[in-house]
Amino acid sequence: QVQLVEYGGGSVQAGGSLRLSCVASDTFSIYYMGWFRQAPGKEREFVGVMSWNESSVYPGDSVKGRFTFSKDNSKNTMYLEMNNLKPEDTAVYYCAASPIWEIALFSPTNYPYWGQGTQVTVSS
Repeated sequence: QVQLVEYGGGSVQAGGSLRLSCVASDTFSIYYMGWFRQAPGKEREFVGVMSWNESSVYPGDSVKGRFTFSKDNSKNTMYLEMNNLKPEDTAVYYCAASPIWEIALFSPTNYPYWGQGTQVTVSS
């Protein structure tokens, strides 16, 4: 069982930046690792993922050009650098991971491993 722990988050004004980190207890079985977010009253939304061993990046349309995905394999850690934040980015951000390579990346049901979530609040 892979455990994921998120760090970072907080409150920032529009146009500001934040960085989230996700540390995995074990990455041996992980193929994809990345981020989803969920705002109050809305469905969980795909933010983007990376293939852990190949470093390919698959960003969601709503964050392209503003969010950067990176990782440090030696630390079992993935990072989400969020720039030019907007109020609509306000949500709980969840780290997620999947051991399966052939999945629909945007569907949260395809990720068996989840972190506890961290709140990001962007004020206007």
